[in-house]
Amino acid sequence: MTLRINDEVPDFSADTTEGPINFHDWIGNSWVVLFSHPKDFTPVCTTELGTVASLKPDFDSRNCKLIGISVDGVSDHASWSKDIESFQGTAVNYPLIGDPTLNIVKQFDMLPADDGDTAEGRTPADNATARSIFVIGPDKKIKATLTYPMSTGRNFDEILRLVDSLQLTASEQVATPANWNQGEDVIILPAVSDEDAAKKYTDGWETPLPYIRLVKQP
Repeated sequence: MTLRINDEVPDFSADTTEGPINFHDWIGNSWVVLFSHPKDFTPVCTTELGTVASLKPDFDSRNCKLIGISVDGVSDHASWSKDIESFQGTAVNYPLIGDPTLNIVKQFDMLPADDGDTAEGRTPADNATARSIFVIGPDKKIKATLTYPMSTGRNFDEILRLVDSLQLTASEQVATPANWNQGEDVIILPAVSDEDAAKKYTDGWETPLPYIRLVKQP
């Protein structure tokens, strides 16, 4: 199963460090960042989980829930969480999904379907492809995906920026340029005619190229 942008995210039931969930019900009317890990007690992932915990208020302010998944059981997650708090100074304050049967990572196309049905005996290298981020909208559809190697820690400030862009472009007929940040100029979509754009943007816009219309962020 290959997942692409605008596909409905798989639904599943699972145990987490905050109790059992049904994923679609848990999403509710929120945005979600789901990020995966190849195994508990891995160094780069340890730094990531603590970093995300420290950023949770920023995600909360965007109506965006956080949830992690690692290819181990919930009891291992609980022990790992103590290490994370000790090292990073911030307790894990969002659920971590247990996936000891590999079922969920397979649904998300992070491991091949024929990779067995247990995390037991598997090394981080065996699960190296479980290093993805999925940004999911309230409509339960995938809005963005990123996958990193185990050797490169993920930049969650960039994920916040991505969520800002996705939320803005979902509500307004605009796109965001390279390196855009909240409050900077945006691009009016080509599908919007000049006539319709003029009704909304009464102060006009800049046209550095015939096909680029820059306007203040609405």
